[in-house]
Amino acid sequence: MKNIPVIMIIFGGSGDLAHRKLYPSLFNLYEQGLIHDNFAVIGTARRPWSHEYLREQVSDAIHETHDQVDENEVKAFASHFYYQSHDVTNVEHYVTLKKLAQELDDRYSAQGNCLFYMAMAPRFFGTIATHINDQHLTGSGFNRIVVEKPFGHDLVSAEQLNKEITASFDENDIFRIDHYLGKEMIQNIMPMRFTNPLIKNIWSGEYIKNIQITLAERLGVEARGGYYDTSGALRDMVQNHIFQIITLLAMPEPKDLSSDSVHQAKQELLKSLIIPTPEEVKKNFVRGQYLGSDTTFAYKKEPNVDPDSTTETYVAGKTKFTSGPIAGVPIYFRTGKEFKEKKTRIDIVLKHINNPYGQAHSNNITIEVDPESKIYITINGKKIDEPGIRREDLTYVFSKEEMAKVPDGYERLLHDVFVNDSTNFTHWSELKRYWEFIDAVEDAWQKENEAGNPEIAQYLPYRMGPKEADNIFESPTEHWIYE
Repeated sequence: MKNIPVIMIIFGGSGDLAHRKLYPSLFNLYEQGLIHDNFAVIGTARRPWSHEYLREQVSDAIHETHDQVDENEVKAFASHFYYQSHDVTNVEHYVTLKKLAQELDDRYSAQGNCLFYMAMAPRFFGTIATHINDQHLTGSGFNRIVVEKPFGHDLVSAEQLNKEITASFDENDIFRIDHYLGKEMIQNIMPMRFTNPLIKNIWSGEYIKNIQITLAERLGVEARGGYYDTSGALRDMVQNHIFQIITLLAMPEPKDLSSDSVHQAKQELLKSLIIPTPEEVKKNFVRGQYLGSDTTFAYKKEPNVDPDSTTETYVAGKTKFTSGPIAGVPIYFRTGKEFKEKKTRIDIVLKHINNPYGQAHSNNITIEVDPESKIYITINGKKIDEPGIRREDLTYVFSKEEMAKVPDGYERLLHDVFVNDSTNFTHWSELKRYWEFIDAVEDAWQKENEAGNPEIAQYLPYRMGPKEADNIFESPTEHWIYE
């Protein structure tokens, strides 16, 4: 691998994301040689840490995530880390940060290349971007910025944040990261669709009845009540993870696998995304909140949650496109807290066909993303010892040895940032379209709230969400495949 020279500044270097994901991922890339001799990482936060203390934290993070490591390698890697106590609202601190970055650029021959990573609370993103610009922190080489979700709270705030970031960075240098796009089975969607004649030739409204996406979480909001009550399932999960999956499933085939071609295909699709009216929201969307049990709090009784909250911990809905290979095919989705199990899966439901056996079921293609990674196709076959049809699965699954080789999503995406491949990141035009859809649903719900009659279904924990979600299907014969 190429040794890429760079100075990386992590805003939020003392945080949980940096400790659990960024530092172990950077170590793996270091071992692979992508970054090695000519790089340094500056961790910033308000805490009064020292360089030595940060290096201890980096070392601890590696030991917590790796079974076996070369201690000399860990020590050499950690020696590239430096700490700068930093208040992101204090302009003078950016002057100090710039001075340290320039010193390290000279020391490590980083060639003026800078990578900025926003691993802080989203409310600081705009402030950081503004001061990167007005204090001229960017270097003389490449300048890239990685922005965690959520990118804004609605379209207006997203547009403002984008304006502040683009004052310092070109669109091609802005990496809006969504770790779902780094997951193995999400990255398998395009190869599955475009390299298999069996699947490619039936990827149309003529054969596909509907597509169903489930992102189920076992836990409740727990300690995140203060944040979650200002967000909700629609903004927290649908605006990013689910829409990324929907786009990969519905986009036309790109002319090649370059980043530009893939994003061109996505943007072509999203122009035809149908934005729901208030009437359609009422008909095709369900929002819910989990109730309590002997072992769990109800959502409204969670710490830092408003007792009168209308924030949804569950949402189910429908999308459609007017163009693309599956134009007109309903894509249903649901996500929420306190499901019976943690699961991310996609079910492509094929239409029934006339046949002499009568009782044959439709074929389904299922992609399991988490916690297992596999694809299986449900087919019909003959029963062995009696008349009739039985169902069987043709399964594509990784061995344990193969799964051990699968990189973490953050490692995969950080690699792409270093090599300047934005294929698996979100362009502004795509994000803008997602927010237009989300805002339409949120606005309809807000009008219900203001009228004093919000329809918020209540559901028991550790089940599959509210039964009202069974009513969003276009036909009474349709139902959730994953039950």
